[in-house]
Amino acid sequence: MATMTRTDWSDVEVAAKELAGNWLKFECFCWHRRHDLPDAANWLIYYTSSPQSGLSEESNQKVMTDRLAKYAEGDNPDLAFEEHSHWVVSRLNGVSLRVFREDGTITDAFQEFCRILEAIDAYPILDEQDYSDREYEATLDNYRNEMWQSRGELPDGWAGEVYDWFRDNGHDSFTESRDDQGGWAPREAITNALRHLGRLPTVVTGP
Repeated sequence: MATMTRTDWSDVEVAAKELAGNWLKFECFCWHRRHDLPDAANWLIYYTSSPQSGLSEESNQKVMTDRLAKYAEGDNPDLAFEEHSHWVVSRLNGVSLRVFREDGTITDAFQEFCRILEAIDAYPILDEQDYSDREYEATLDNYRNEMWQSRGELPDGWAGEVYDWFRDNGHDSFTESRDDQGGWAPREAITNALRHLGRLPTVVTGP
């Protein structure tokens, strides 16, 4: 989720000068933690996801969280994970991060933050395997939601079997991610796959 103008993440010093205190420019914004930070003007806030985020943002947030977690440790950490309420999207998840130390040097946390954002600029997915796993699980959830009326009668593992049947029988349109939310198939197509798999309970009807 973008909270900043276009930044050259490879130039850490320029990025630091641009972004330290960026939250002071946010409209209709109140950051309560600023009262606990004597150097709050040296911190930035960056949002990574919201309830409306797609799988790519969720995946990148997981990777970013893992890589930055060590900077949130200790008595006076250079980073904190944040969750802020928002009148449009209900809440925003992200980080607050100290850019400059008291002596004016740039923190390790900000340097790692820049490396992460530079990587995203070069390629939008930080971890292909994590993203692929999320696509797959989201697709199975979408199948389950489509068959919600019959969820009590269908056998365990049916969604994964349907996914494999679609892949093996040239129905890639039912497995490919749509709008970064996983694959989807209509009830009729899922019912047809279950019939071919011999996994169709008599209570489920369809063409």
